[in-house]
Amino acid sequence: MTKIYVDADACPVKAEAEKVATRHKLPCLFVCNGGLRPSPNPLVEMVFVPDGPDVADMWIADRAGPGDVVVTGDIPLAAKVVASGARVLKHNGEALTEANIGNVLATRDLMADLRAADPFRQGGGKAFSKADRSRFLDALERAVQAAKRDVT
Repeated sequence: MTKIYVDADACPVKAEAEKVATRHKLPCLFVCNGGLRPSPNPLVEMVFVPDGPDVADMWIADRAGPGDVVVTGDIPLAAKVVASGARVLKHNGEALTEANIGNVLATRDLMADLRAADPFRQGGGKAFSKADRSRFLDALERAVQAAKRDVT
């Protein structure tokens, strides 16, 4: 059965993931280190993992596979679950696939090196917009439909 896994710490689209899971009657697992209020939705399971670097990522990577959808902004986690056959979406609706994950990882590493070399090149980026939220909702709907086809 298809599941939606959400790397929930600092995820701006939890409500949208829950909405799509409810529409399709799919389990939705919010994986985090704590600090999130549990949802009353019976399809949503809160998974609290111990504090530590990448503990939530490892929990998701150990379980997600073909027919599942993972929502994350963590590129190394995305690479692991893409390799295991799961579908992956970033918070802005961008799909991460076998075809593009290598380039995305390389860009992430390059940007980390640039930030480390120049202390004034920190933070930034644009704010999360309504258009990003809408794009994510549409992309998640399409990813869930495709994931359900993957398991039939």
